[in-house]
Amino acid sequence: MVGRPYWSGQLKVSLVSFGIQLFPATTSSTGVAFHQIDRTTNQRVRHLKVVGDNEPIENADIVKGYEYSKGKYLVVEPEEIKKLRVETLSVVELTQFIDAHELSPALYEKPYFVVPEQKESVDAFAVVRAAMAQANKIGIGEIAFGGREHLIAIAVPPEPNSRGMMAYTLRYAEEMRDSDEYFSDIQEAKIDKRELALANELIRAHSAPFEHAAFKDDYEAALRKLIEAKQANVPLPVETERIERPKVVSLMDALRRSVSQSKQDADRRPARAQAPKKGPVSVKAGKRAHRAA
Repeated sequence: MVGRPYWSGQLKVSLVSFGIQLFPATTSSTGVAFHQIDRTTNQRVRHLKVVGDNEPIENADIVKGYEYSKGKYLVVEPEEIKKLRVETLSVVELTQFIDAHELSPALYEKPYFVVPEQKESVDAFAVVRAAMAQANKIGIGEIAFGGREHLIAIAVPPEPNSRGMMAYTLRYAEEMRDSDEYFSDIQEAKIDKRELALANELIRAHSAPFEHAAFKDDYEAALRKLIEAKQANVPLPVETERIERPKVVSLMDALRRSVSQSKQDADRRPARAQAPKKGPVSVKAGKRAHRAA
C-alpha cells in the first residue's frame, strides 16, 4: 500500500467495531502549478509572516487565537487542542443507513478510499461491506480530522471487483445556503408537450454509459502546450477560430435541429464509438534559465 493513511481509527456499527484507514482518493499533483515571480527580476516572491511594524516572526512562535472581542484574542496552544477528547477523532460510528439518492450532489466534499486497518479487521470489514451492498445503503456518521469535525458517508463503490469502500465528507446543513433564495424568483413555465417530446428524444440520443477516462482537462492541456512552446522558444499556440452558430428563432426549431443532427451523427458513428483521447502534452522536467525582462 502506497503512502501513510490520512486517518486511522475504528468504524463502528452498533456493537460491531473494526479498524479502518482512510486514504485521499484524489490528487492535485498532475496540475500545472504556478508561482508568483517578480516581472523584472524573475525571482520568486516570498511571503513573510510579520507582526506589528512588519517585524518577522518564527513559525514556532505562532499559535491559534480566538478573537472574543475586537482586537482581543484568547490564545490556544497546540497541545491543548491535541488533548481534546472527541470520540470522532478515533471512531466513526455509522448512526444510520440511507439510500444513495437521498444525498444531494451539493453535499459531497471530498472522496477517500477506505480499507481495513489490520488483518483481524478484514472479515468484519467484508461482512459489513457485503451487507451494505446487498441493501444498497450508505452509512452516515461523523469524523474529526484536519482541525474540525465532518459529516461523512461510507459507501460501497459501484465497481464489481472492488474490495474496499469509499468515504465522502459531506457539508453540514448550516453550511448550505437556502436554495429558495435563488430559485423562488424563477417564473413557472408552461411546458409544451411537443417540445418536451423532442427534448426527451434528444436526451435519449445522447445517453450512454459514463466513461470517466474519456474526459480530460483541456485547460490543463492548453497550459502545458503554452509552457512547452515557451520552453522551446517557438510561437505560442493561437486560439482556433470560433465557429459561428446559426441563429435559432425558436425552442422548437432548436430541438428539431438538434434531434436531426444527433441522428446524422449516429449514422456516421461506428457501432461503439470511442471518445477522442485528449490529454496534456508531455513536458520533460528540467531547470529553466531565468531571464530578466
